Amino acid sequence: MQRTLAVGAMGGTIGMTAPAPGAAAQPRLDADALVRGVPQLADLAGLRTTTVCTKPSASIDLVDVLTALGWARDQVDDGAHGVVLTHGTDTLEETAYLLDVLWDRPAPLVVTGAMRQVDLPSTDAPANLIAAARVALAPEARERGVLVVLNDEVHLAARVTKHSSTALDAFGSPGFGPVGRVHEHHPRFTAPRTPRPPALPAPGPGPVDVALVAAPLADDGRLVRAVLDAGFTAVVVEGTGLGHVSADTFGELAAALGRGVVVVVASRTARGGTGRATYGYLGSETRLIEAGALMAGELTGPKARLLLHVLLSAGYRDAQLAAALEQRSLV
Repeated sequence: MQRTLAVGAMGGTIGMTAPAPGAAAQPRLDADALVRGVPQLADLAGLRTTTVCTKPSASIDLVDVLTALGWARDQVDDGAHGVVLTHGTDTLEETAYLLDVLWDRPAPLVVTGAMRQVDLPSTDAPANLIAAARVALAPEARERGVLVVLNDEVHLAARVTKHSSTALDAFGSPGFGPVGRVHEHHPRFTAPRTPRPPALPAPGPGPVDVALVAAPLADDGRLVRAVLDAGFTAVVVEGTGLGHVSADTFGELAAALGRGVVVVVASRTARGGTGRATYGYLGSETRLIEAGALMAGELTGPKARLLLHVLLSAGYRDAQLAAALEQRSLV
């Protein structure tokens, strides 16, 4: 029986071309055009295609991601062996992670993109698309959740991040590394499957009601205050080191926690994540925890923001919220 692969397009550089020689790239290609550009795909499986959207990834919204999720589920339920989504690389890690916490099928859902547009001689789009297809069809990829495939590397959505704005090897999983590679046209997984938390209920299509703020040098707390004055009742703070903020910002967060605002603290570092019991000064991780803040562990700030939104939308609160966040924090 011939295998079936579903390919969905969500825009991004992998679907961009220049309208004229020397002009800047714009979204122009739909899913059918992408597949036509890689005729080798037809040798792997029977193909189904759809175009979810043709946006630059900075403009992807929750409706787009939920539409892609529903389409991918339907494809698997209709017999597809695997699903590939093409996406812009700027926010690819966020879309992949959001899909991962919601993905409730054993079949692989693979997200890929390109660092160079398809009408450049050095484009990586065809290679990334066919590598993603090979992974999506591999039995070893099943029950691993959402995977990200670029530059012949296979990454878990929960761990991957974009660490270069221009290089072909723009994606990595700091502190963990890839879980597999495509070698001589065959996916090879170097890490065993690990138990995954149960999929979470999908949130509604409204905006993400969680703010994400940074805590840089000389932060006096005004940004946190402004965000809370804007009406956000949940905030993720990208702290320094093990999850630290200035004394002034700590004061703003402690007051907000006292009013019932949900605060999660992530680390802006690439590896190591947040701590729990190393430092005890005002603004340290221990003082933030004592005030009621939750720690994001190994999750980046953008991913913690999405997870917190999904959990709050599903009704998680207090101890249940803390337990669910810790379960998914990778620490």
